[in-house]
Amino acid sequence: MKRRLAALASLLMLATAALALAHAAYIPAKAALAQWLLVHAWEQRGTVDGVARPWPGADMRPLARLSQSRLGIDQVVLDGASGRLLAFGPGHVIGSGVPGSRGNVVISGHRDTHFAWLAQLRVGDDLALETRAGEVLRYRVTQMQVVHERESAWLDPAADDGLRLVTCYPFVGVAPGTPWRYLVSATRLSP
Repeated sequence: MKRRLAALASLLMLATAALALAHAAYIPAKAALAQWLLVHAWEQRGTVDGVARPWPGADMRPLARLSQSRLGIDQVVLDGASGRLLAFGPGHVIGSGVPGSRGNVVISGHRDTHFAWLAQLRVGDDLALETRAGEVLRYRVTQMQVVHERESAWLDPAADDGLRLVTCYPFVGVAPGTPWRYLVSATRLSP
């Protein structure tokens, strides 16, 4: 009887551990799968009317493609930056400059998935942003800073012809809802 109870307790602990691991892997797995589907939709943009949806029923569309060669980053940027959309990929902040036109382009992403790589970015690194039309805009990182969420001067769409990447800070924080943002500023390079 004691052996059965011990075996049952062990089995229960293993099942609990397996569920905890599965839950921890769910968000990164969903983020990776979403990017794979978004890349497929992005590559279909010239063959379908408009921009393809990444999966049936998706209410989001790819807007641009962001890359950074040193870190091997290649991500599809979504049109919009709501919390729901950011679960699938980085998003263009509505009201900021539109990629391919003049103005300050702002892209946000979650610190624990799509924008975790911002912690490894350095001043002088190059970024590329491909528009839906196929134009590749090149930027150079000029500054990284931590700002309070109430600071909003960097959101001004007419501020300059730059690119801003923003995520929550600190990168290793476990509590959601931090008021701090990690802001990467990049200057557009001449074509």
